[in-house]
Amino acid sequence: MTSLHEDRASIKDVEKHTEDVGVPYLGENVDRHLAVQLPSSLQGLSEDELTVIEKAGTRKVDILLMPTLVALYILNYLDRQNISSAKIAGINKDLHLSTTDYNTAVSVLFAGYVSLQVPSNMLASKISFPGVYICIMCAIWGIISGATGAVQSFAGLAVCRTILGFAEAAFFPGAVYLVSTFYTKRQMALRTAILYSGSQIGNAFGGLFALAILKLGGKHGLEGWRWLFIVEGVITVVLAGIFATFIPNKPSTVRWLTQQERDHLQYKLEVDRGSKDATDEVSVASAFKMAVTDPKTWLLCGCLQMNYIAASVTNFFPVVVNTLGFNRTITLAITCPPYVLCCAAVIINGWHSDKKNERTLHIICPFIFTVLGNVIAVATTNTAARYFAMCILPSSFYSASIVILSWISSSITGPAVKRAIVYAVINALCNTPNIWTSYLYFNAPKYTAAFGVDLASAVGLICFATATHLYLKKQNRRLEAGEDTGKHGPSAVQIEAGFRYQL
Repeated sequence: MTSLHEDRASIKDVEKHTEDVGVPYLGENVDRHLAVQLPSSLQGLSEDELTVIEKAGTRKVDILLMPTLVALYILNYLDRQNISSAKIAGINKDLHLSTTDYNTAVSVLFAGYVSLQVPSNMLASKISFPGVYICIMCAIWGIISGATGAVQSFAGLAVCRTILGFAEAAFFPGAVYLVSTFYTKRQMALRTAILYSGSQIGNAFGGLFALAILKLGGKHGLEGWRWLFIVEGVITVVLAGIFATFIPNKPSTVRWLTQQERDHLQYKLEVDRGSKDATDEVSVASAFKMAVTDPKTWLLCGCLQMNYIAASVTNFFPVVVNTLGFNRTITLAITCPPYVLCCAAVIINGWHSDKKNERTLHIICPFIFTVLGNVIAVATTNTAARYFAMCILPSSFYSASIVILSWISSSITGPAVKRAIVYAVINALCNTPNIWTSYLYFNAPKYTAAFGVDLASAVGLICFATATHLYLKKQNRRLEAGEDTGKHGPSAVQIEAGFRYQL
């Protein structure tokens, strides 16, 4: 056993280091049994040595986890959004689909998607291999997507799309939860932005990729849109199987890390939360009650709900661009630049939000451009003006999305299972607009109803973000005054550590 003098000396060695990872040092006045303990493998190391270990561990996790999730998100969007390219390729004509039939085929995916997110994330938070679980579900949705290439009627298409939604329900809330288990709250916005870039890459190059596959039309007697579903489905299954062999699952078992790097990763996360997670000690039912009774859940849900309504245009992006009057090849090609721009905007906004440790303005400022884009889209069908609007819309609302998601991570206190449920509840509810907004795209080329609703939701997002900011600011004032913030506030250890909500 170490002496008290030695123990205090080792604590002082990491005092500044704990501040660097996002939470101030707990101090000697805190019960050491409640506070986070420095692992024995790290005791006695200098601040510089701890910093080297931290950077090496974070870099390895970045390399192993983030590209994998980005690739899975690209596959997720390709298999979800390829129905838009299929419409341009003639699926409506071949299956005798009316406008309502096609809109229904788009919307039923989200009926399945929202219904299983909460139970899926409950499962992911309790099992030992959440990363492998996500990959397995990815392979399943790849099989379903491939099977869509064999449908012969609207009924068959609707069934395949519904089941596809069930399988895809595991991915996004599961991926956000998985990321939150490896990174501190001050690292989340950038990593969420990197994750989100996968969807934008899928959107950016999905049209070009579809254009290449559609050239297979006529091979073996199959239409081009059938090849689109089959090829993308096969690619998804193969890559999901490969990723399952090395995707990280938990900080305590992640590969490539040395024992010291694993210990430091877990220690850093525990410091960030103020204590060890009590996930194994909290039942799913109790965690669900904690999640749905937390006011922050519903304020942040309102923010993301307004955001996703405004972003619903992405489900019809190639269709809207098609109204500009270009042929199929040019239409699919010019869907690329807006999303390339979006990738850059999302990462820059996420990085700057983390750097400034600020969330509200990094949500509201992008949405000023969302308002502008929808005003232009409502006001005119001029080709140049409409395409300009299509260029700024994804960059603006997706830049805000990733900051809202990181705001959820930093604002929801409690065990990991509660956070997993909050992610799933919010994402499930906020994807419901994808079901009904599909029916707003009926008066081509103006789409007045769709862009009008998107404009109203953009204004609503600014209101919800302001309300959330004011609520969290009030909670911070109560913390500074030493007042009790209730059962949904930070733990006693976090309060002693100087916990404050990000604004």
